[in-house]
Amino acid sequence: MRIITGKYKGRHFDVPRSFKARPTTDFAKENLFNVLRAYIDFEEVDALDLFGGTGSITLELLSRGCKSVVTVERDRQHFAFIKSCVKALQTDNATPLCGDALRFIERCRESFGLVFADPPYALKEIGELPDRVMGGTLVAEDGLFVLEHGKDQDFSQHPKFVEHRAYGSVNFSFFRHKVADENAVEDSETEDGKETSVLEI
Repeated sequence: MRIITGKYKGRHFDVPRSFKARPTTDFAKENLFNVLRAYIDFEEVDALDLFGGTGSITLELLSRGCKSVVTVERDRQHFAFIKSCVKALQTDNATPLCGDALRFIERCRESFGLVFADPPYALKEIGELPDRVMGGTLVAEDGLFVLEHGKDQDFSQHPKFVEHRAYGSVNFSFFRHKVADENAVEDSETEDGKETSVLEI
């Protein structure tokens, strides 16, 4: 597993063969981050990596200069591996947590500019993740949620869905909160010689 771009570009980490987690492919990861650049300024973002797996996305976020990255991974062996990778980078911007991602979503009261989730494709709750993540305060008002999933899932009808990208067998769906005045038309009206601004939604 290698870091593609950023200040840690080229760093390699040997994932134990016993791991069940599948790291996001380099091809999919590179294209994903190219898309993310259009949505966020990495250096201004606090990020959350749910279902951390091998830590591949966490390391890439750190390399691109995210202010902070919280990683949640339930498997203790995977969690220990992520911790060792973060330690090797000698960064203070990462917070690996050993715990259940679904429980974390319910209990967390922080907000993040970017939330990424790469759950097992067979996770029975995968179809509920957009509602669970976007339904509270986990994603900041101007933030972004990215869900990696298999080809059989289609989230295009979700009210907060914005786009879908597929790279080989890897699929990403993007979600954002709709800005209230996104389609507002600003008119000017004059009353008693004073100009007032009226927003028509």
